[in-house]
Amino acid sequence: MRVFRGFHHRALRGAGQAVTIGNFDGVHRGHQAMLALLTNEARHRGVPSCVLTFEPHPRDFFARAAGKPELAPPRVATLRDKLAELERCGIDNVVVARFDERFAAQPPEAFIDDVLVQGLGARYVLVGDDFRFGAKRAGTYAMLDAAGAAQGFDVARMQSYEVHGLRVSSSAVREALAAGDLKRAEALLGRPYAISGHAQHGRKLGRELGFRTLNLGFTHARPAVMGIFVVRVHGLAAHALPGVASLGVRPTIEDAGRVLLETHCLEWPLEAEAGYGRLLRVELLAKLHDERKYPSLEALREGIAQDTADARAWFARL
Repeated sequence: MRVFRGFHHRALRGAGQAVTIGNFDGVHRGHQAMLALLTNEARHRGVPSCVLTFEPHPRDFFARAAGKPELAPPRVATLRDKLAELERCGIDNVVVARFDERFAAQPPEAFIDDVLVQGLGARYVLVGDDFRFGAKRAGTYAMLDAAGAAQGFDVARMQSYEVHGLRVSSSAVREALAAGDLKRAEALLGRPYAISGHAQHGRKLGRELGFRTLNLGFTHARPAVMGIFVVRVHGLAAHALPGVASLGVRPTIEDAGRVLLETHCLEWPLEAEAGYGRLLRVELLAKLHDERKYPSLEALREGIAQDTADARAWFARL
């Protein structure tokens, strides 16, 4: 899979592309169904499949522009994880467009001409049933369909995807994660909720407390879920390792707004420093509790010890 920053690349146009457009936060089962349809259409047309997505999320941009960053939606996945899932779905090209003031002010007609036709060489465009585009969301499916008929690209619309009668959406995933319902999130995503990244060096406080941790950064200030979790860790051994993890801002230590996923493996198969720099994927399996601000480091140590015991008990019940 090739990833492009922006859509003005000659390699994108070629003989044309089958394109879909969206934020794809979480790449849930509804997204997966749409991407499967896209890749099938691309194969029949003999062109690459292409996802046009945005960074930052448009709602992030509008919330900051309004001076109300709290209105931005919590983020399900980092860009790294979104790209990894898009690749797993068989997408050929991903275009990450910067969503800024200029992009937001673009009239619908300019989006069609400059982005879809000139930028991406669209031969087929697949959108969701609630798709709107252009400044003030003025662009409609009917407008896009008429433009396709005039300019030589096909347009299709996919209806909502449901699981057990419930519409699958990024908002539904966020709600499940916010409630700590990892099983419901897994049903919506079609896989356990996970965060990946390279293990970073930290302050080494965990080893002082007797619980060595590997730290992964979360690049957005508002993840869709925070707290203490039972986890599985992939990337340290040939098999997944059981663990316990904290995802949040570490209120006892700093609470500086920097979000970290700190994971303590219940088994440690490597030499002391061997985990750092490795690309890990941490699956969140069950939530134990929200983050807590402990009155002292000794109280924190006791809290981690209890969380570790609870995680071991959770795995013992499997």
